Amino acid sequence: MSALHLCLIFSTLLFALGLAAALSRSNAILVLLGVELMLNAANINFIAFWRFSPQFASNPHAGVIFAIFSIAVAAAEAAVGLALIIAVYRHYKNVRLQDADQLKG
Repeated sequence: MSALHLCLIFSTLLFALGLAAALSRSNAILVLLGVELMLNAANINFIAFWRFSPQFASNPHAGVIFAIFSIAVAAAEAAVGLALIIAVYRHYKNVRLQDADQLKG
């Protein structure tokens, strides 16, 4: 088994773990953690395909740039998600997703 296959298997397992955490939890913070795990699995794919591609020498920073952009998107997602969780907590006094079934404007 090559190193690319090992990276892809690890990324698949990490993505599956994040998907299971995001879909099976009722706590909003744990759902955010699951989404972050899925984004990190995508970053591992970016780096693995960049590192093991035949064009590695001709474009030495392409995978890293994609991964840094993805990390910036993940940071923005975490900031917005945590702001929403704080707003829900102030209104409902808990962070269970089942209790936050309506929005008030």
